[in-house]
Amino acid sequence: MRIAVHAFDGVTMFHLSAPLLVFGEVGRLGIASDWETTVWTSDGAPIRTAEGMTVGDVSGPDVLADADLVVLPSWPSDLPPAGDALVRDVRDAHARGASVAGLCLGAFPVVDTGLLDGRVAVTHWAAVDQLAVRRPGVGVDAAALYRDYGDVLTSAGTASAIDACVNVVRTHLGSAVATTVSRHLVVAPHRDGDQAQYVERPLTEPGGVGHLAPTLEWAQRHLDQRLAVDDLAAHARMSRRNFTRRFEEVTGTSPARWVLARRLDESRRLLETTDRPVADVARACGFGSAVTFRQRFVAAYATTPSSYRSRFTSPGGLDLPS
Repeated sequence: MRIAVHAFDGVTMFHLSAPLLVFGEVGRLGIASDWETTVWTSDGAPIRTAEGMTVGDVSGPDVLADADLVVLPSWPSDLPPAGDALVRDVRDAHARGASVAGLCLGAFPVVDTGLLDGRVAVTHWAAVDQLAVRRPGVGVDAAALYRDYGDVLTSAGTASAIDACVNVVRTHLGSAVATTVSRHLVVAPHRDGDQAQYVERPLTEPGGVGHLAPTLEWAQRHLDQRLAVDDLAAHARMSRRNFTRRFEEVTGTSPARWVLARRLDESRRLLETTDRPVADVARACGFGSAVTFRQRFVAAYATTPSSYRSRFTSPGGLDLPS
């Protein structure tokens, strides 16, 4: 997996480092030694970051000829149009089969390439209005953390870039690897792409996520059981209305969507790490039947449970660090 990360004068160190950290961890942990990350600039010259650091070990756009993933991790805050050369280089890489990711304001140059025409883009919530008028024919999701079409991905701001990069790891190497990488980076192993970018109240306030944590943990231990909103509210000792409101405030999603995401997460783990029949996996994860499980799985991942298992099953498996 050859990854080319674009840098420019004024890029912040965080935005540049997010993909380097996540993708680099795959190699540092010895999970996939062929994952290589290169920083490139449009002219191959060193750049100076927003913090005043000089980044000199960079390549030119020629690295895109062999790239499997082209990452635009940010963009200048005045949101200039992407230059013709950059548009051409990114489009050519995409035409050769590379995926393209625009993280945070990096969604703007991706939109400029036309690769998202007829689709929906995501960017930092504060810039959604500008993106909405950037290019006719591109929709904008004002709330989601990221949107991944397989060949093109865009994400919301700052920490959401890490979520998007972990999602790339999950897509290529499986959820077990993504969880291992996340654990070593001490970040959340999975936040759904359509989870809200921000919540109405800080998670650390009294009565925040800490109050709901026992119920969330209980639900994840009982995925094989009925987990309707009333069941969750009863466990939290809250009314249905108050529980639903509070849940959405602190998680950014509804109880039903959260439970479905956890069921699908667990199903992927079981498909990757066990040889249990698909019907058993369905029951263990709380799906009413193997047919329902398959429908939900295909809708979420555009592949069947059996095909997913085949993709991530190899003789001897992966030796994951603890």
